[in-house]
Amino acid sequence: MNDWVKGEIVAKRQWAEGLYSLQFDAPINPFYAGQYIKVALDVVGERIGRPYSLANPPHERPLEIFFNEVNGGSLTASLSALQVGDALWVTADAGGIFTLETVQPAENLWLLATGTGLGVYLSILRTSAPWERFQRVILVHGVRQVADLAYQTLLAALQQQHGERLQVLTAVSREAHPNALSGRITALLSSGQLETAAGATLTPADSHVMLCGNSAMIKDAKVILEARGLTRHRRHTPGHYTTEHYH
Repeated sequence: MNDWVKGEIVAKRQWAEGLYSLQFDAPINPFYAGQYIKVALDVVGERIGRPYSLANPPHERPLEIFFNEVNGGSLTASLSALQVGDALWVTADAGGIFTLETVQPAENLWLLATGTGLGVYLSILRTSAPWERFQRVILVHGVRQVADLAYQTLLAALQQQHGERLQVLTAVSREAHPNALSGRITALLSSGQLETAAGATLTPADSHVMLCGNSAMIKDAKVILEARGLTRHRRHTPGHYTTEHYH
């Protein structure tokens, strides 16, 4: 049974059509960067909740989620209609194993995200963990349209803070952009273009990969990575790539 606590919206931003972030105050318990909470609203007498990764690091408030409206979804349209001062419900405890706590150090940490999967990495990157365990961090954000490239100011600030240790690559699949790779992340990974752009190889010996976003991307990326000898990381069995399963 979920232990729900009430939260209050303190800020809202619309990045593009159907693409939002919400910031809210709520008395949740301590969490690790990479974990998620459930967010819920009472709709027609029923409490409807869904899991969302936290985009803020554990030491910063307010809490933040990054999400897109789902056509026909029972929650996201109501979430996107919330305004500052409105209430919502969240679980008091965060969950999930999409963290760096049990990941072995390596030369490169690859953070592959599609769409709103970027949010969880904004939490992880603003902690000490990736910088203590890896020499370089390569963040790859794949979207369909250029307008969906959110959080550019924050990413630029993180690059300035960490210099050559952080590389941010973007991939746009449905239109051209002079500063982005063209195509889907999995196609760019298969062709070698992703590694060329990063100036790094992705092998079991020197890499750990985190996958977050579209389920099809995660499924296809796992096949590509495992063909290269990378194995899935589990809490008690260290591996080379990490995925999250909300359900």
